[in-house]
Amino acid sequence: MKTGITGGIGSGKSYVCKRLEARGFKVYDCDAAAKRLIRTSSEIQQQLTQLIGSPLNKAAMAKFLLQSEENAKAIDAIVHPAVFRDFEESGMQWMESAILYESGISQLVDTVIVVTAPQEIRIQRVMQRDGITREKVLEWMQRQWPQEEIRRRADFEVVNDGIADIDEQIDEILMKLNNKN
Repeated sequence: MKTGITGGIGSGKSYVCKRLEARGFKVYDCDAAAKRLIRTSSEIQQQLTQLIGSPLNKAAMAKFLLQSEENAKAIDAIVHPAVFRDFEESGMQWMESAILYESGISQLVDTVIVVTAPQEIRIQRVMQRDGITREKVLEWMQRQWPQEEIRRRADFEVVNDGIADIDEQIDEILMKLNNKN
């Protein structure tokens, strides 16, 4: 059974994945895979350079991506299929993706866990982690599906509000997943 872990920016997906890895589960990181594939695949690099119309670098891609929804979709149409293939070839059973539903990669998993946190906590986490402004964080958040919609679609939820016990929630989900098998 394949399980996807998702949640909005700053929700704590990576932390939950680290807790799973501490239990022996290998988790495929879609974001890291996309960056690796962009860096290492000459085919992807060529397609993105043609699309963007300038030498490929993080700043040029970010600027192009944020200019319009069509630009974001054009980049996704190049990168997402490569990530999908890479996940399938990895043989891993667990995957982390901030845009699990938006990208369509949710079709590759049987179960979805969403990591949630109050919006203000998420904003503060991202500002601190990335050293960016509140406005920039909100801009990125607006490009993702609302947390409530993701929560509605997911099979399980891990609340990462700084109060609820993450390990306890993970143990409960793992027990339920084991009972499903």
